[in-house]
Amino acid sequence: MASRKKNGSEPPKASGLRQGLATYGDAGFSLFLRKAFIKAGGYSDDALDRPIVGITNTASDFNPCHGNVPDLIEAVKRGVMLAGALPMVFPTVSIHESFSHPTSMFLRNLMAMDTEEMIRAQPMDSVVLIGGCDKTLPAQLMAAASVDRPAVVLPVGPMLVGHFKGEVLGACTDCRRLWGQYRAGTFSQDDIERVSERLAPTKGTCMVMGTASTMGCIVETLGMGLPGSGSTPATHSDRLRLAEQSGKLAAEMARQHGPRPSEIMTEAAFRNALTVLQAIGGSTNALVHLTAIARRLGVAIELEQFDAIGRKVPVLVDLKPSGDHYMEHFHWAGGNSRLMQEIRDHLDVSCRTVAGKTLKEVIDAAEIVPNQTVIRTPANPIKPTGGMAVLRGNLAPRGAVIKHTAATPALLTHTGRAVVFDSLADLAARGDDPELDVKADDILVLRNAGPKGAPGMPEAGSFPIPMKLARAGVKDMIRISDARMSGTAFGTIVLHVAPESAVGGPLALVKTGDRITLDVPNRKLELLVSADELEKRRKAWTAPPAHPGSDRGYTGLFHRTVLQADEGVDFDFLGPAAD
Repeated sequence: MASRKKNGSEPPKASGLRQGLATYGDAGFSLFLRKAFIKAGGYSDDALDRPIVGITNTASDFNPCHGNVPDLIEAVKRGVMLAGALPMVFPTVSIHESFSHPTSMFLRNLMAMDTEEMIRAQPMDSVVLIGGCDKTLPAQLMAAASVDRPAVVLPVGPMLVGHFKGEVLGACTDCRRLWGQYRAGTFSQDDIERVSERLAPTKGTCMVMGTASTMGCIVETLGMGLPGSGSTPATHSDRLRLAEQSGKLAAEMARQHGPRPSEIMTEAAFRNALTVLQAIGGSTNALVHLTAIARRLGVAIELEQFDAIGRKVPVLVDLKPSGDHYMEHFHWAGGNSRLMQEIRDHLDVSCRTVAGKTLKEVIDAAEIVPNQTVIRTPANPIKPTGGMAVLRGNLAPRGAVIKHTAATPALLTHTGRAVVFDSLADLAARGDDPELDVKADDILVLRNAGPKGAPGMPEAGSFPIPMKLARAGVKDMIRISDARMSGTAFGTIVLHVAPESAVGGPLALVKTGDRITLDVPNRKLELLVSADELEKRRKAWTAPPAHPGSDRGYTGLFHRTVLQADEGVDFDFLGPAAD
């Protein structure tokens, strides 16, 4: 990890209602007009003379994960007012994983831009960022990094578990497992319909260690949210108390004009986040998100350093998809603070948090729960090394990622025949064809599913086993793509291959019948084709046609400026602010 330059943003010279005035050529008139209109809401001069705390409203009927946001807003407002500041709620883009076409990742940068610009445009001395579903917390952290206004992040929290025929269930690892059984013909139509009512039984985010839960832990580790904010269940009263405390803290930060995100999210804090990501067996998505957030602050996430961390730090959290339990069990076992106690020798505990404490103070205050088994010790890990590995080779010259703790051990060293799907449409057309030439020891390759190719780098990397093999009892195969994978997914799946095929990366040159070697212990991903033959294929390659709509609007902006996976899939013009 290398620091390039610091964010140059400064706290506003004015505060409260007097900052960021609309431009009329007369500052006094601008303030007069602002007060005249805001008084239409019934505000008194006393209220309007106080520091202002902005509160993002990310509630939406299309976002059940954020169903508790209205209650959280009221609790945050209460905390702000108890501390003598003025809360002001404002809406931003809301993204839900299952209600975003073509993919939520396509919209993450839009939400980040929206949030950043609304914080800049409206008068607020600090902001409470309420988010949860997979891409919302990353978008908000990206925005906070860019605008560099004092900020507290409040995740919505994980939902509670469901139950079906005596089995504990959770979205969405069990969604994928049971859907796989349904595809294989071992789970009935009636049961799959019934279980759809049990997998996500409450408001909140997925209760496994998917992207949402991973990012909740990252928020705590970075120091951008209060201890416990990443794991406290969405439906519990503790979540409302956290919201109230976040409001009070934001009011204090508004008065003090700090600390700012650039003072909290330092190079050392990002290294801590990468360390926790490995130890919790977290989502591969988080690596892309952390890269994007860090880039906004001029900090470079280096894949080799992340891999080196994983070789030293074991997986200690027994949660699906790498283990057996769920987020509420992790929380009642002591949560992220307790996990950090077990790996404190790998952390920089001098890092600051928004609460004014050091990470050491947070770790020292962690609850010790006797006889809990969800958070293991390094002497008794879930896995002896971290959750993810970084692969290199002629198929991924700028890197690829595998969550090897969720993979089939026997497949982590394997050479097989490539079976290539040219696109998501090709996969949909041929993947379940009974005549498809595919065997269980083949390696499935999906291309044109990256940032530009899909577009939006969808969570298609964990694409299903071909139907005829699934019904023959095959539960896992090596799958390689330039796509992403849901943090809730499992399998021997190589992701984020960079550069992607749509821009001419080596994945574009693979043909069905080629041999590929995956060697996770040695971090290798190799296409066993001669350099001369690959050069011939490269000269014959033509870029895929432009996607419909890519000549205008946000889609056009995305296609022109989006970066590759190893750069965070952010837009090229959204780097660190100039000094």
